[in-house]
This record gives sequence, structure tokens and C-alpha cells, in this order.
Amino acid sequence: MPLNLLLVADTHVPKRARDLPAQVWSAVERADVVFHAGDWVEAALLDRFEQRSRALVGVYGNNDGPDLRSRLPETAHVTLEGVRFAMVHETGQAKGRELRCEAIYPEADVLVFGHSHIPWDTTSPGGLRLLNPGSPTDRRRQPACTYITASVDDGRLTEVRLVEVQRG
Repeated sequence: MPLNLLLVADTHVPKRARDLPAQVWSAVERADVVFHAGDWVEAALLDRFEQRSRALVGVYGNNDGPDLRSRLPETAHVTLEGVRFAMVHETGQAKGRELRCEAIYPEADVLVFGHSHIPWDTTSPGGLRLLNPGSPTDRRRQPACTYITASVDDGRLTEVRLVEVQRG
């Protein structure tokens, strides 16, 4: 039976949105495991994710204050069905990202990150999959707000899909 994942980052509630769109909360409730790659902004949002998620993996971001930093790590590591995940908010500039992250996270199969609000899906030469879900509330220079859904099945990451948040 596949494990359904939701990857989000850079929610910035309540600065960029008063709340997450209903579409995103529905995805949270459907997922077996939710990853949040930082920039929650308020601890109340973390509380809501903890209440609505079956399992939650989170890290703090550069816009998260002491209340969130006391509850979340800078980097998280979790193995799900044999797939080794690492997560951090920021990975630095895009140029050289794959090789840099491969060196920093040699034990990971997948690195989830945020910060840029720009979706990213690449694989390093050594096989590290790098995923940035964008932001469900602040699209910056992107055509739409986004998040990622994926599955872990039989020791592999499958069905990775960038999902656009529908307006209204």
C-alpha cells in the first residue's frame, strides 16, 4: 500500500494569507505524512498542522521566530518505507545546488527544501532527488501558488506531482 505524502513550504500565515486555502487543508488531511519545509511564521499554524496531520515532519525557516525554533529543528531526517528523506528550509543559490546538497546530505535519497517559493524538482548526479514545493500562499514570480504530492511505494518515491492551488 503506497504512503501518500504532502510537501509544503513557505506558508507565511498570517503575513501572506490569513489562512491556508481549503484545497491545501484537504491535502493535509488526506496525506499519510506531511512535510513542511519552514516559514510557518506563527506557532498557531504549527499547532493546526499537528492537529490535522496524521504525521508531520517540520523544520523552521528564516522567518520563524524563537517560539517555532524551540519546537522545530533546522534540519529533519526521516526514513519512510526505506526512502531516506532530509529536509531543510534553505539550500543557498540555485547554481550548484545539486552537487552542494549531495555533499551535505550524503545519506539522503530525497531532500525537501523551501525558501525561494519557486518549485524545484531535479536529481543530482549521485541520485539525490531535490524537491521544493513552492508556496501555497505566495507565488512570487511564479504563475501559481503550489505544493507537491508524492507517494512512497516499495522503497521508491513515486507519483511526484506539482499541484497548483486554485484561486477562490
